[in-house]
Amino acid sequence: MKITLLGTGDTVGTPKIGCTCPTCKDAIFPESKSKRTRFSILIGSDKGKILIDTSPDLRLQLLTNSISKVDGVIWTHSHYDHFTGFGDFYRVQNDTDVYGLGETLDEILRYLDFMTYSRNDVELYVPFKLIGLDFMLFKVNHPPIKNSVGVCVSNSKKKLVITGDTKDSIPEESLGVMKDADLMIADAIIPPNFNVKKHMDSDEAVSLAKKLGSKRLILTHLSHLYPPHDIASKNLPLGYDNMKIEL
Repeated sequence: MKITLLGTGDTVGTPKIGCTCPTCKDAIFPESKSKRTRFSILIGSDKGKILIDTSPDLRLQLLTNSISKVDGVIWTHSHYDHFTGFGDFYRVQNDTDVYGLGETLDEILRYLDFMTYSRNDVELYVPFKLIGLDFMLFKVNHPPIKNSVGVCVSNSKKKLVITGDTKDSIPEESLGVMKDADLMIADAIIPPNFNVKKHMDSDEAVSLAKKLGSKRLILTHLSHLYPPHDIASKNLPLGYDNMKIEL
């Protein structure tokens, strides 16, 4: 299983438009890991590639990583920063397989009615197989959306958990799915001591990973409120754009 963090930023990305904080200033430099496009993850195997969410920055992400075709898209929820880049497949790839909860697909595909796609409604906690890997959607807590999901991906040897956008108050059934991951990729939009209502901060994400026995943790969906990446990553397992991991 191969994982690429195509985008590790929050809704506005880093640098944030008009911001002159130290992290946004650092992100201006081309090679800076403080530069963060919006959230997308690529899951790969010998049998294909699956996108988890389609960031508004998807075109740049695909070009940067020399990706011209995917075998499917899974959407975790219908917030703008997680699906609008799907339009960048227009006139590039027809009849893309898309997966998600029924209500999520209803909302997203209403917006993307100019696209061609093959719709696949998925139920919570019911496994489905893509590119030789087992996928499962589990419910998380990302108000005001009623049914936002995380994604569990596994094969016979390894288990990946992507929390999706969520608070740390996750349903018990989902916590059972998330236990003992070889890798957890967790939403951690801000460092502690900032007020956030629908995401985890870094302390909460680290605590959740320890509680669930995750062997490795990577934080993503990160805002410009963190210090510059080279400083913040000394104490926290921050992901960065185009980071590649193999399980």
